[in-house]
Amino acid sequence: MNTLFDKIWDAHVVQQVEDGPTQLYIDRLYCHEVTSPQAFAGMRQRGLKCFRPAQIFCMPDHNTPTHDQDKPIEDPVSKKQVDTLAKNAEDFGLNHFGMMHPKNGIIHVVGPERGLSLPGMTIVCGDSHTSTHGAMGAVAFGIGTSEVEMVMASQCILQQKPKSMRINISGKLGKGVTAKDVALYLMSKISTSGATGYFVEYAGDVVKNLSMEGRLTLCNLSIEMGARGGFIAPDEKTFEYLKGREYAPTGEAWDKAVAYWKTLKSGDDAVFDKELYFDGADIEPMITYGTNPGMGMGITQSIPTLEGMGEAAQASFMKSMQYMGFEPGQKLLGHKVDYVFLGACTNGRIEDFRAFASIVKGKKKADGVTVWLVPGSWAVDQQIRMEGLDSVLQEAGFEIRQPGCSACLAMNDDKIPAGKYAVSTSNRNFEGRQGPGSRTILASPLVAAAAAVTGVITDPRTLI
Repeated sequence: MNTLFDKIWDAHVVQQVEDGPTQLYIDRLYCHEVTSPQAFAGMRQRGLKCFRPAQIFCMPDHNTPTHDQDKPIEDPVSKKQVDTLAKNAEDFGLNHFGMMHPKNGIIHVVGPERGLSLPGMTIVCGDSHTSTHGAMGAVAFGIGTSEVEMVMASQCILQQKPKSMRINISGKLGKGVTAKDVALYLMSKISTSGATGYFVEYAGDVVKNLSMEGRLTLCNLSIEMGARGGFIAPDEKTFEYLKGREYAPTGEAWDKAVAYWKTLKSGDDAVFDKELYFDGADIEPMITYGTNPGMGMGITQSIPTLEGMGEAAQASFMKSMQYMGFEPGQKLLGHKVDYVFLGACTNGRIEDFRAFASIVKGKKKADGVTVWLVPGSWAVDQQIRMEGLDSVLQEAGFEIRQPGCSACLAMNDDKIPAGKYAVSTSNRNFEGRQGPGSRTILASPLVAAAAAVTGVITDPRTLI
């Protein structure tokens, strides 16, 4: 019996090149402003039109400022990239949700919330975190700019088929433990290269019990384990989430779609190239202490010591410690923080804002901490206001910024200054990722909220 990955992959094979790659049909291409200009230039050069323009959706997110979006962008590079995407979308007749458009936001937040990402689809974007859409039961992965051009021109891509891995997480999660903690825990166990060459299916009771937004967070971080992508078999929760969304099928087409989606699961006797097993009870709220997402630990634990590490590993570990200003064996509870960032395609959804608000309600923002709360889309922004979370946050001394990738990566104005510590709900803590010399501690929205009201790294379970 085939795995779910085999089922979706095989259904999209156009042809198999002998001793070569597979020509795979792509259902949906997402484009943002950073990785698409060269692809459009290549199309123009060859005098080509997009083969299936209706399947392509464009929106700026990386370079968009998170304030004064109704005014011209001040940064000339950002302005040029955003303007170029708008012109390219217009010239090629593509769907474009520009800045201030009610459907604008981070592409990996907008796709699922609009019902553009559906079970059984193949979805690509010139962005590594395309794996997010796997939460809908789709095969979704990031591609390079030359591949973006290939999909524009033919709606197909040449790909080597990855191996399959299933990660089973059984049991139940404890108080204050979120999908983000699950992902950081997995990376701390299997490392940032532990899933290289694989497409990961997440399974088990913990995964089944995650909300759709939690699943989006988990799949988003698959790439940080080295995986080609990660996904979850669609179930009633998926169908419930998608029903009535703008681009989801309706009427008879909906019934037909759901009947097909119900077949999208790995067989009981499916064989994976690799299977891993974890217990949800072993996971506590997590934080990172180093310069890759795999350098993580439970919030009450201590940074590892050099014991048992090889010479090369020690050198790399100490370089990381020097950059972060930490010591092997150090505990980080109570460590002062300068910035807190809630947002990104990892944790910029409504549930993340609800979680953050649940901790800060009735408390005040700590002095000396700069806090950026950035919704993943205008739809999230609207929901924050509809639910009155904006009042809760304002009373506690926080302000909500406008949608965009923001402080996830230093491509816009929201940069963490050198040497400063940021507790961030984004996906990467590489050197300089949030600004030259910035020091990033990855965490869940609950851990971020706890830091925002105490000014130090705090176990959120003490505030719940």
